[in-house]
Amino acid sequence: MSTDLMPNRYRPGESDLPRRESELIARRDEVLGASYRLQYRRPVHFVRGEGMWLYDPDGHAYLDFYNNVPSLGHCHPEVNAAMAEQAGRISANTRYLEPKLVDYAERLVDTFPSELDRVVFTCTGSESNDLALRIARFASGNEGVIVSSYAYHGTSAAVAAVSPNLGDAVKLSPFVRMVSLPGPEGVPEAQAADFFEAQVRAAIVDLNRRGIGVAALLIDSIFSSDGVWVDPPGFIAGGVAAVREAGGLVIADEVQPGFGRTGAHMWGFERHRIVPDLATLGKPMGNGFPIGAVVGRKAPMEQFGATARYSNTFAGNTVGIATADAVLAILQRDQIPQKALAMSQRLRAGLEKIAQQPYGVRAIRNAGLFFGIDIGREGAPAASRRAMALDVVNALRDDGVLVSTTGANEDSLKVRPPLVCQAEHVDIFLAAMERALIKVAG
Repeated sequence: MSTDLMPNRYRPGESDLPRRESELIARRDEVLGASYRLQYRRPVHFVRGEGMWLYDPDGHAYLDFYNNVPSLGHCHPEVNAAMAEQAGRISANTRYLEPKLVDYAERLVDTFPSELDRVVFTCTGSESNDLALRIARFASGNEGVIVSSYAYHGTSAAVAAVSPNLGDAVKLSPFVRMVSLPGPEGVPEAQAADFFEAQVRAAIVDLNRRGIGVAALLIDSIFSSDGVWVDPPGFIAGGVAAVREAGGLVIADEVQPGFGRTGAHMWGFERHRIVPDLATLGKPMGNGFPIGAVVGRKAPMEQFGATARYSNTFAGNTVGIATADAVLAILQRDQIPQKALAMSQRLRAGLEKIAQQPYGVRAIRNAGLFFGIDIGREGAPAASRRAMALDVVNALRDDGVLVSTTGANEDSLKVRPPLVCQAEHVDIFLAAMERALIKVAG
């Protein structure tokens, strides 16, 4: 496992930078908290975004194959118009009657299985996961939370304590148990479901033995921070059943896989043929505007709401709802998930051709337009694989294409373009990817 919390970051003195950028970095360092990091060895400086592209002050264009937040592309004109129109009229909270709030809630819930028929709005995915944990603990009467071994679920104190991805300096809750995934452990797909269920059942036994009990299994259904381990579909089902048998709830963290990212389904958990008790939403919901939600079953939501207040002034505000409503309307009207699935197939086919060359692409995994691409030759040391992946990322950056890394060793490329990606963008990325691999592999 990499001990660097952000290996693909700028380190002073590592790169020669133009005076404009070096002076701006110096000013940042004098006023911003030390927890901030700049991405890439040579930081990028953007002043404008449009669709799939980001532009620096000199007008150079960068193809964005990394940011899932603007799911409909940067600065989508219809989304921006809806945001501006509502901001020009009123920004109010959920304590006042507002038809658009109810309209959007109904439309959002209609995209879920019928069992999930209640929604509470938040501002971010972190808040959504924080609230979901509160509901699960209240409804179950237990405290324990089961997560994957390199999971990331947010930045609040509660969800940071169940996010192993944040590193050793962020202490995990004594109530959290980590489970290994079959993919990184090299378990054959035919045995994946049994392996995962056994891991979950062992965690349940330990939590129960210590008098903690199981409140929730909290999972990102494409395990994006673990390295995008998506297959085989359904391998989590036995673990889900085991948690329910033990009195816990199942929370699907849909911040990454939700809103059509997987192409074939609106929600990532659908790919595994399960229905969670709670689903948490965030980033892509407002195409960059801070809005999130928890969608769940009536019983735990009402049980929690009847005796525990959740009051968040900005959550569900009218500007956020108008923005999110526009995003959902465009996703459905323009059949964005279906088109994203077609683009993912084109991207996969191109990557598989590249992988046939001796460049060091070990494996390709994806669910729709979310890819994990393992870099480094088979048998190479972990540090060597990580170094190669970082070299590829930065070679792409220098060629005007943005991606990043993921996984416990940070040797997998994380590729997740906005869902409005077109064939021309896929082809530009593939050509740049091959150039980067040739450059790095020598």
